[in-house]
Amino acid sequence: MTRCVLGFLFLVISVGSLAQPSPVVRIRGNVESLEGNTLKVKARSGESMTVQLADNAVVMGITKASAADVATGNFIGTTTVGERDGALVALEIHIFPENMRGTGEGHRDWDLRPNSKMTNANVADVKAMGADRVMTVNYKGGEKKVLITSDTVVVGYTPTDRGQLKPGAPVFINAERRPDGTLAAPRVNVGLNGQVPPM
Repeated sequence: MTRCVLGFLFLVISVGSLAQPSPVVRIRGNVESLEGNTLKVKARSGESMTVQLADNAVVMGITKASAADVATGNFIGTTTVGERDGALVALEIHIFPENMRGTGEGHRDWDLRPNSKMTNANVADVKAMGADRVMTVNYKGGEKKVLITSDTVVVGYTPTDRGQLKPGAPVFINAERRPDGTLAAPRVNVGLNGQVPPM
């Protein structure tokens, strides 16, 4: 009986271990080189990181936008730090294209700055508030008010190709750390026309 119980526990633990998602490593930096599917990035920390891209990896360009482009019905992501007048204060907003609606939906801790949060949600309303604007965003299970100030960086996405992954190009990558320690990614965000991915 004891062996059966131990065997069952081992099976549950093993299955649970297999179900664990791969750790996400957020890479912010500049391209060093791209050879085949092997992308080398100099991270902001100074570390050189190697990422294995999928054969069909998507390359999305990050382009400059403005607060005026944030409208009701947009699906956006925003990094915020702290609050003012009952609203989260946005460091940046990235406006997703319609075919990326729902990407990473929710509110969670983020690592751009100490105490930063990331909220990916639908814009339900945008109102002027003095020199600033405040938007109400809805996501599954919650709602937040987010303040857009003159310091908030706003960007959009545009499809591009690997030709933009040139040495020096600024990138943001959500990579997965494989069990063997290597990094892999199905997608790269690259800044276009001098725009640095702000997320």
